[in-house]
Amino acid sequence: MTKSGYRVAVVGATGAVGEQMLKTLERMDFPVETLLPLSSKRSAGKKVKFRGEELTVQEAAPESFEGIQLALFSAGGSVSKALAPEAVKRGAIVVDNTSAYRMDEGVPLVVPEVNEEDLKNHNGIIANPNCSTIQMVAALEPVRKSYGLKRIIVSTYQAVSGAGADAVGEMYEQSGQIMNGEEIDPQILPAGGDKKHYQIAFNAIPQIDVFTDNGYTFEEMKMINETKKIMNDSSLKVAATCVRLPVETGHSESVFIEVENNGVTVEDIQSVLKEAPGVTLQDDPSSQLYPMAVDAARKDDVFVGRIRRDLDTENGFHMWIVADNLLKGAALNSVQIAFSLDKLGLLKK
Repeated sequence: MTKSGYRVAVVGATGAVGEQMLKTLERMDFPVETLLPLSSKRSAGKKVKFRGEELTVQEAAPESFEGIQLALFSAGGSVSKALAPEAVKRGAIVVDNTSAYRMDEGVPLVVPEVNEEDLKNHNGIIANPNCSTIQMVAALEPVRKSYGLKRIIVSTYQAVSGAGADAVGEMYEQSGQIMNGEEIDPQILPAGGDKKHYQIAFNAIPQIDVFTDNGYTFEEMKMINETKKIMNDSSLKVAATCVRLPVETGHSESVFIEVENNGVTVEDIQSVLKEAPGVTLQDDPSSQLYPMAVDAARKDDVFVGRIRRDLDTENGFHMWIVADNLLKGAALNSVQIAFSLDKLGLLKK
């Protein structure tokens, strides 16, 4: 802990994202005076480590937030709905990693490299976007600023860790069962609350979350709606297909864009991305250099490669975008929002 800093609560501290939040706060040396790890009743009493100290996780309750200045939430939408307003009532600013508030009017949906200024318009709650949206807009915003953007078509190849630790465990268990010729009994994917479940081991499932009435899944609609909100452009055309692959960590995306300006070249887009904050360009087909999930895991940046012109659409380009879904897609972006709040003088010490 530091002598001068903020009193910070992490809700969902024992979960995969919560653990990454603690590690990222420590690694990036965010000014923390006191760290309060919170969780459900089931996980209360467990121990977590922060800056060499062993802290006991407490059950999250409204009174937990007395004196807290910053609360990072990643414990599920129902928890955020119940407790985020209670934290705000007690003077905390909430950064929520669930989908509970993302599309609410008056709640900024923020990727600091893209729309940091929107933080100035918060009413106590700030939403962290969907993991697959974050990496895409971080890579596309520099292009949009330089050349305009009319259309996005994205197909995602998402890691199992995005569905939680139990889903990762099921993937490994299924892999062993299949290799041993045993029967498998899927229980989690594509969506825990849906009617049917399918194997993820050695498979690709074209469904993430449940379907909506328009034939798109909730995950796909999140990407569509969140992208428009973050880029503040309701006229932007966005379509998404989201697929789950048997990869533990790292979401990959195949993205087609149509820019507004004429005469833009592949080299122009590469040049813009080379200078973009939080982006690493890996794009040399001659030496087979391109981003891969296995290399992006445990790294902060969004990686972009395979940039090429569409052969039929004027001003159309394709690219491949990869990032660690637990870091930039969740914990890191939340902590970056915290740093932005500090930088903009929006957190009170």
